[in-house]
Amino acid sequence: MSRIVIHVDMDYFYAAIEEREDPSLIGRPVVVCMYSGRGEHGGSVSTSNYTAREYGIKSGMPCSRAIKLNQDAVFLPVRKEFYTEVSDSIMEILRLYADSDESFEQISIDETFIEVTANCNGDFECARKLGEDIKQKILEKEQLTCSVGIGPNKLIAKMASSENKPDGLTVISENESSSFLKDRFPSQLWGVGDVTAARLEKMGIKTVGQIASSDIVSLIDVFGKKKGSWLKKAAQGIDESPVRQREGSEQIGRIATLPENSSDHDLIMPVLDNLADDVIRKAIERGVSFRQVTLIVITSDFKTQTRNHTLQRAVAEKEILRSNLDKLLKDFLEENKSAIRRIGVRVAGLQEVSSQTTLASYF
Repeated sequence: MSRIVIHVDMDYFYAAIEEREDPSLIGRPVVVCMYSGRGEHGGSVSTSNYTAREYGIKSGMPCSRAIKLNQDAVFLPVRKEFYTEVSDSIMEILRLYADSDESFEQISIDETFIEVTANCNGDFECARKLGEDIKQKILEKEQLTCSVGIGPNKLIAKMASSENKPDGLTVISENESSSFLKDRFPSQLWGVGDVTAARLEKMGIKTVGQIASSDIVSLIDVFGKKKGSWLKKAAQGIDESPVRQREGSEQIGRIATLPENSSDHDLIMPVLDNLADDVIRKAIERGVSFRQVTLIVITSDFKTQTRNHTLQRAVAEKEILRSNLDKLLKDFLEENKSAIRRIGVRVAGLQEVSSQTTLASYF
């Protein structure tokens, strides 16, 4: 059975969310910056939309330089809490496609590997249909696009997802891996940085195919045994690294847009109730309880704020979650005059439910 891995990469994630929240931004260069607080334009670019990239504005660039490239671009501060909630919603969609809970690996806020070997029985056409379904589900739920790469391992899947961005879907089977890689520059091989690419060039190696056909001894002489061996395998499209859940990233979140901008507690709480239902349902499905409750608020002026509470013990009770959200919402409304546009719920500090305690006992 052929191994099949899907890589999902959200398209210009932060900027795309800002466009979704404020449609007047669509068609304009949008730059999301991580400001350092050192001067008016201190900090670096977190992401930019494709319109901004046409002016040479790229991630990691100093914000001051980005402004010089296009003074008319829209510069916005990073809203990490908000983006995280959207990401959590997307990740819950993607988990449903994995062979198991352990076959899901979120590598960043907007990127994920999913192993679907068993679900598709090694059939790449089945995986293509899953990729199409993933794209449709994310678009329907979050009004965002993603690019999907499908391959026989993480290396090929990751590189395939970059082939047709934005909103692309690329499938590379095991038999197609060598031809997919051979004519690429070494710097295009996932895991090869500028220093390694420069050293390969000094060796007269200008394509991935040349790395694949190189004597492994010469690669080890230059890069050492571990790196030299990896380069040889990667250039041949070989990657045996497993897809597995990373520790420390466990949380469950839901977010929704209110029927209308409001600061009316009685209008907002029914929406929070529905979100709480979703969160509890997911906790049951995953067999976990939680200790941390967070209320996320996006106001009508697009500012994101959060309110948090840590429980004395881990629970998975709807009424406890609801009562805490109710209090957090009331506290927020007492302190703020701005109407709320979107509201969200997140629980963290997840713990597996012990064998002595069934989830049913929480209800």
